[in-house]
Formats: sequence, C-alpha cells, structure tokens
Amino acid sequence: MSKDMISAKQIMERYNLTYNTVNHYTNFGLLSVVAKKGKERLYNELEVNERLARINELVREGYSLHLIRKTLMGI
Repeated sequence: MSKDMISAKQIMERYNLTYNTVNHYTNFGLLSVVAKKGKERLYNELEVNERLARINELVREGYSLHLIRKTLMGI
C-alpha cells in the first residue's frame, strides 16, 4: 500500500469512526475511493484528512449531510 493511501479500517481507527459511517460517507459521495486492493477500499490520506475536518466543521455549524455534500462538491 502506498504511503499516501489509507484503508477504511485505518480511517476508522485514526478518526474514531464506525465502519458504517465510513461506508455511508463513501456511498454518499463525501469520501472517494481511489483504488481497491482485493475487497479493501483505499482512499487518499490527505483528501480524507481535509474532508473529515471540513465535514466535522459543517456538522458543528448544523449542516445536514445533504448540504455538506453540496458544499463539498461546490453545487
């Protein structure tokens, strides 16, 4: 695994998220899978760090996930 890649399991451990949350954020378009290794999904570590920081900020401000997705996608 490349050093700039992070697995869903590592995201769970580093950011104290459940597998369901990581999966939901991925399916909802908040986190992007950049590669797969077998069944393991790999993400860009820098992007995950930036996205989760922004998501947490917007959640604290009271945004719904739908509005967060629109904000992150620039819609």
